[in-house]
Amino acid sequence: MAISGAIFDCDGTLIDSMPMWHDVTVGLLERYGVPDPEGVFVESESLPLGELCSYLHDRHIRERSASELEGEFLALVREAYAHDVRLLCGCREFLDDLRSHGVPMVVASSTPVAELELALEAQGIRDYFSEIVSTGGPVRSKDFPDIWHIARAALQTPVAETWVFEDAPFSLRSARSVGFPTVCLFSPHGDREVGECRPFSSVFVHGYPELSYELLQDYAEPSLAIPGTMPMAALIVDGSPEPSGTELVRRLADGADYVIAADAGARALHAAGVAPDMFCGDGDSVGSDVGAWAHAVAGREISLPREKYATDLAYAIGCARHEAARRGVPLRLTITCATGGRPDHALAVVGQLANNVDLDIRVVEDAYELRLLSPRGARSWRFGADARGRTFSAIALAPGTVVSERGSKWELDHAPLALLDDAGVSNIVVSEDACVTCHEGCVAVYLMG
Repeated sequence: MAISGAIFDCDGTLIDSMPMWHDVTVGLLERYGVPDPEGVFVESESLPLGELCSYLHDRHIRERSASELEGEFLALVREAYAHDVRLLCGCREFLDDLRSHGVPMVVASSTPVAELELALEAQGIRDYFSEIVSTGGPVRSKDFPDIWHIARAALQTPVAETWVFEDAPFSLRSARSVGFPTVCLFSPHGDREVGECRPFSSVFVHGYPELSYELLQDYAEPSLAIPGTMPMAALIVDGSPEPSGTELVRRLADGADYVIAADAGARALHAAGVAPDMFCGDGDSVGSDVGAWAHAVAGREISLPREKYATDLAYAIGCARHEAARRGVPLRLTITCATGGRPDHALAVVGQLANNVDLDIRVVEDAYELRLLSPRGARSWRFGADARGRTFSAIALAPGTVVSERGSKWELDHAPLALLDDAGVSNIVVSEDACVTCHEGCVAVYLMG
């Protein structure tokens, strides 16, 4: 999915001003003795300023007219915009990135236009935006999609290629409801809940350093695969300190339709003589020579910041999902060079698999293969004839996990496994028809050797 245009909220998205709005609103409510000012702030946050002041006059502050309250608000806000608030970290650099790729931008906010002009001028970013639009009057609050349509019309770009950048869950929800792709700039102040924002976010980040034009260009909207189509076999080569052997990497790559190097994973691919289709990472451990090689041979590249909330592996899994979505096919994902040498990394990799349990996904290393089974994704794993005599373990990753094991030394029939219990450790495959099935919950199955 391309990014042809960008619509930015202002407060909390471009400018770190949400604490200011909170303090101004709550302070004004406290000044007039309004009970539960924090609750009133939360319930009225989405309203345009004029509607907010009418709401406060009608319900809480009858001694002042709506216009008088608005005047008090604006005096305080203008002072803060001019002197007290700052751009969010990395904002200017990201705006430069979009502008360098010819992406037109507008601002769409619930703050009045005159105050937005002041705020953007004070931060030196007014000239990035061709238009400023605001809710109020005939334009309903951001609980409704009116403003997104007005902003898109100013850009004259397709809805599906016009990205909305927001921090507020109600705004993300209304933009997504009418087809806009969305980026959530999650608040650093602890005043939002992840669960409120992530469901309405095409891309969810904790700050601008995690964003780039290339990252958004790579995004593809999840879609239902065409029934009966063959899955895309993707391979992610990660950057563990003790990578898998070159022969294993080469063999896995030979069976893949799409190969992704996750940062230092490029070293293992370089040693195996395999050019990645995608190179993504922060460049902190790949080395300059191999990094230059990956940059030269990869079909696509996404550079990531070193300081970020998600790992290179998490981004690489996203890239695999997007490529399968572009092709309109299911995804079958293999990960290697991900767990050697760092037990904490190995545990985090299991967590990544659990976050993506809807996929047909596995980890293959020299010493074992790991698959996560769940009713939400791959329910069963039939080991095959070459597994006879090998050891396997099944470890529950969710409460209420129920598992069956067939063709093994110790068989189970719809048996409950407690979270991280060792009851499923060290079983033996005795039949070429051996199979593990997860009926409820989620189970990590390790096949050793």
